[in-house]
Amino acid sequence: MAGTWEVRLSGSGGQGLILAGIILAEAAVIDGQNVVQTQSYGPAARGGASKAEVIISSEEIDYPKVDRPDVFLGLNQESVLKYMAGCKENSLAIVDSGLVNYIPASLAKVYALPITETARKQVGRELVANAVALGAMAALSGMVSRQAVTTALLRRVPKGTEDMNRKALELGFALGDQAMARARVSQN
Repeated sequence: MAGTWEVRLSGSGGQGLILAGIILAEAAVIDGQNVVQTQSYGPAARGGASKAEVIISSEEIDYPKVDRPDVFLGLNQESVLKYMAGCKENSLAIVDSGLVNYIPASLAKVYALPITETARKQVGRELVANAVALGAMAALSGMVSRQAVTTALLRRVPKGTEDMNRKALELGFALGDQAMARARVSQN
């Protein structure tokens, strides 16, 4: 967790990315890190492009904008095309394999994961795809602890949805763990 992480979460309005950015930032605070979190919305609240950016650092943060992401999340095709460019070499890019058909050339290590499909089929609600994505990001990057992201998630989700969101987060941890295990096997 040491060092600095520049994170860009992107997708369409209504996918819960702004909330995911807030939860990620809060998890980093729980872990004792310094954090800056910003967000921008497209022209339409639902359906327009949206992104949240989070900078997590053990040092003082002197510039509040993500310049070149260390971690990128793209939950739809438009956001991948618009926001994935500029990822650092060997950065981590996670895209939703069910909603992204084309992944442009990148210096990032790209993981195409069934984020929305997992939420829909295993939790019964696409609405929790953001929690699945948070779990996968935490598992693949290690930028925040699993306990901190679980605590932050449960503080921020609407009352009555805690169990559903916790299940989605744990499914995301599992997706990330499986992807990392497959990457290790293919390297050997």
